[in-house]
Amino acid sequence: MRFVWQFLAVMVVFAITGSAVGAVKDNDWLSLVVGLTSAALAILVYAWVVRRTEHRAAPDVAREGAVVKTGWGILIGVGMFGAVIANLYVAGHYEIDGLGSPAGAVGLVGFMAGAAVAEEVVFRGVLFRIIEERTGTYIALVLTGIVFGLMHLFNENATLWGAIAIAIEAGFMLAAAYAATRNLWVPIGVHFGWNYAAAGIFSTEVSGNGASQGLLDTATSGPELLTGGGFGPEGSVYAIGFGALLTIVFLWLAHRRGNIKPRSERAVRVNSTVTLPR
Repeated sequence: MRFVWQFLAVMVVFAITGSAVGAVKDNDWLSLVVGLTSAALAILVYAWVVRRTEHRAAPDVAREGAVVKTGWGILIGVGMFGAVIANLYVAGHYEIDGLGSPAGAVGLVGFMAGAAVAEEVVFRGVLFRIIEERTGTYIALVLTGIVFGLMHLFNENATLWGAIAIAIEAGFMLAAAYAATRNLWVPIGVHFGWNYAAAGIFSTEVSGNGASQGLLDTATSGPELLTGGGFGPEGSVYAIGFGALLTIVFLWLAHRRGNIKPRSERAVRVNSTVTLPR
């Protein structure tokens, strides 16, 4: 039952905060305030529901070291997306025409923070963490990564290829980041850094939701396999490649730190006693 209560609690917050942020997205300063408030609310509700259902504190959102861990995550996310843009720029598929909207870049801080925190709480804090207890790290990573990718099929300019790309470069990678660090701050930082770099700095399409006017005035053109087309650079083979590489790095760290969880003994016992009808 704890899974049900935790999932319901964070999904309610996900829906409310998503609606609130969406309602003020045309006002840059309100987006900043509402987005950051929504992010804080999602963390508080997650910590509260874990404490109520598991009778313990939620160590993965502990305040100690939160700023530093989130900061490292942001650097990784921005660096990863920056590497994608650098490849597109060198190949002649991305150009910078000047300064975009600094105010828009500020508003996108709140918008992307609200989205990143809410999604990480749902997908890594609840789904991955609890599924991992029964199935082990690798199966939980694959299952939740696929669901995360499929969720993006509901976006305006979504494509099946884009959903597959998101599953690999983000769904798998962010779960691996959680496994490696055993906290939500790093994957939240990576998620935010990636999305903010895409929209707030480089002004590209984000997951098929259209382009945002961020810090730079830019244009992207070229083969969809490289640029991602209307889905945005997240549908690029460059993004998939860098995401897959980072997934391997995080899983290596998780293994080195002894954070890879096997299938639970209970699940193994249940499966070993099941006999199929002849």
